[in-house]
Amino acid sequence: MVIDDFLPISKEDMKKRNWEKLDFVVVTGDAYVDHPSFGAAIISRVLENIGFKVGIIAQPNWRNVNDIKRLGRPRLGFLVTSGNLDSMVNHYTVSKRFREKDSFSPGGKTGLRPDRATIVYCNLIRQAYKKMPIIIGGIEASLRRFAHYDYWSDKVRKSILIDSTADLLVYGMGEGQITEIANNLNDGLAIEYIRHIPGTCFIIEDLEYLYDYRVIPSFEEVEGDKKSFARAFKIQYEEQDPVKGKALIQKHRDKFLVQNPPAIPLTRADLDRVYSLPYQRTYHPSYEKLGGVPAIQEVKHSIISERGCFGNCSFCSLTFHQGRIIRSRSHESIIEEAKKIIEDKDFKGYIHDVGGPTANFRHAACEKQLKKGACKDKQCLFPNPCSNLKIDHKDYLELLKKLRKLDKVKKVFVRSGLRYDYIMADRDEEFLQELCMHHISGQLKVAPEHISSEVLELMGKPKRAVYDKFVNRFYSINKEIGKKQFIVPYLMSSHPGSTLKSAIELSEYLRETGYYPEQVQDFYPTPGTLSTCMYYTELNPKNMKPLYVPKSKLEKAMQRALLQYRNPKNYDLVKRALILSNREDLIGFEVKCLIRPKNKSSTKAKHKNKPTTKNNPRRNKKKTGKRKVTGKR
Repeated sequence: MVIDDFLPISKEDMKKRNWEKLDFVVVTGDAYVDHPSFGAAIISRVLENIGFKVGIIAQPNWRNVNDIKRLGRPRLGFLVTSGNLDSMVNHYTVSKRFREKDSFSPGGKTGLRPDRATIVYCNLIRQAYKKMPIIIGGIEASLRRFAHYDYWSDKVRKSILIDSTADLLVYGMGEGQITEIANNLNDGLAIEYIRHIPGTCFIIEDLEYLYDYRVIPSFEEVEGDKKSFARAFKIQYEEQDPVKGKALIQKHRDKFLVQNPPAIPLTRADLDRVYSLPYQRTYHPSYEKLGGVPAIQEVKHSIISERGCFGNCSFCSLTFHQGRIIRSRSHESIIEEAKKIIEDKDFKGYIHDVGGPTANFRHAACEKQLKKGACKDKQCLFPNPCSNLKIDHKDYLELLKKLRKLDKVKKVFVRSGLRYDYIMADRDEEFLQELCMHHISGQLKVAPEHISSEVLELMGKPKRAVYDKFVNRFYSINKEIGKKQFIVPYLMSSHPGSTLKSAIELSEYLRETGYYPEQVQDFYPTPGTLSTCMYYTELNPKNMKPLYVPKSKLEKAMQRALLQYRNPKNYDLVKRALILSNREDLIGFEVKCLIRPKNKSSTKAKHKNKPTTKNNPRRNKKKTGKRKVTGKR
């Protein structure tokens, strides 16, 4: 029986449902938000939908074992996740400073979950209930399933399955896996015999009953040798395919980590069913007096329309989590969710987003991908769109048109990532025109990340010329339709392969375009990405060639400062970077210069070299209408 209410968080809630015992307890590092943008909510609702009694322990006190017992011993097992983010990313900035706010906690308060939350929660459960089955999942477990480089401790750590002492690890989105695991446990199959499910990992002591697998370098090898680490990552990358991927084995001392091949993505019908479940679409009422949960504001009036991404950006973990095969929801399912949003008391007429990892991907890259799997040695969009790539925005555009015709809807925005190279590859320009006319709230955020060809190649991003072409067409269309809208580019400093020369090249580009980013993102090495492997090993795992990686605090600070060279606080860093790079020609009073010399009091000299309005983009803002002085990463 499904009750239209929040799932139990206390014994009192269980009594209201006449439940004496739960089947599963979900432990999460996030506050309890019953919304389909939160993984813990989806998994718990999926289990409830097939008849299991599920309770939630959100952000338990990890300093003693008592809080983990608040719902009693479940009949079948504990399901553990750190939350929507890796707990270390949630806690620390790229400079390893503690964040001032946790958007996934009541009132944005920090300190309500531990570092390495998945491991800590599992160890608490083991203290409380010795032989209780524990299944871990979510982004933290998914991306740490193999021996991995941990940026915060600057060392290679074992698989999280070893450190957590959990019985099973679910990687990827998880609905299919958890359904099969739950049914197996309910049928009486012991957790140690549930080893056949795609999209899961487990630990064994010998390989006697396994077949058709690839062995990757062991924990001991990758811990001690960076080349072994790079080779291990390359094999993981190659086998991350649900159609033709093989099982992978990685030895950890006297035990073996086994990763079954990835799970086949849900069908459209199954995906629709997941999003039709009775979510309360907000945070638990107990948080109201604490100020609510800030993260809900970004997603409450937004719609997830698809999963997966074939974009393959090197610094993105989607390949290892959601995979490259796109699965999209039906128009009917999305419109039904939109109607629920419209009924919300806080709805003001604006649907904030309709998208996913990449909003304008609504179907698989090609038919071959569905039948034979993704190519191991080719990418769909990089360095150029594949000849087999299906380029079509018609379905997405039709969906947006339907949504904006709904009663009480004033505007439907697209704020998810858009692949501008995919847009430019489409010969039909209707989508870009409609996007500019109806679906932008003054600013369109896109992610060129850099403009240096060497850096873009390592990032897996399109060439600068593609971005320039997109920018020109965007502003041309806006001029035609009489709108003043701006592009806000996401930019990244200190990515592997980026030198001071690369950073200067990007700063000169910013000077030429007159764009000043208020914020830029330093590259953040997180588990499960190709770029993190490059950062740690200083090798490109695809070809094992050495590459330059900026790691010192000083150089990273200089690269970041160069992208914000107009900020007076960055003057000394910018000057130092220019001198080190033998680019003193960029220090002076000419238009091409990034900074001016200090202690030059000659007004005559300043006047003589003062840039004119004609060629000074800072003074020419009103004329061009193309410069936007703000932008957030």
